[in-house]
Amino acid sequence: MSIRLFYDHWPQYARRLTEVIGAMSDEQLAIRPAPDGWPIWATVGHTASGRIYWLCGVLGEPGAETTPFTEPLSGVGWEDDLDHPRSGAELVMALDTTWAIVDGVLDRWTPEMLEETVERYYGDERQVHSRASILQRMLTHEAYHCGELSQTLGIHGLPQIDLWRPD
Repeated sequence: MSIRLFYDHWPQYARRLTEVIGAMSDEQLAIRPAPDGWPIWATVGHTASGRIYWLCGVLGEPGAETTPFTEPLSGVGWEDDLDHPRSGAELVMALDTTWAIVDGVLDRWTPEMLEETVERYYGDERQVHSRASILQRMLTHEAYHCGELSQTLGIHGLPQIDLWRPD
């Protein structure tokens, strides 16, 4: 039995983010929530790269080479180069290719696998994460940024990301 049942709405959330971002112009993607905040495109790039960091970099899942984030543990993502804005097409490709990694995990992993742990170092700090805690972190990370993006979009009169709208 796979874990997909436990995360049955996550594909919908991912699709809603991609739908909204894919419909945006370059000018809209450049909107910032505050003068010192990341532009929308950078927040979306950060969200997509987080999937690869955790799944491919930390857990060793295959597939990073099929995404724009081929070196998931490098610490450098699209959001780190604000002089190179990303287009809607690039962001959709990043979201789609990184989602494919998540989607595969939802089919391959079993409930028993969720208890397995992995060690990582964050600076000098040793951390131990279970697969379950990593998936929870990823899901809440994406929801957090979708909320942040929705607030920014709403302030500018643009369509928000409605994660919970029925299909």
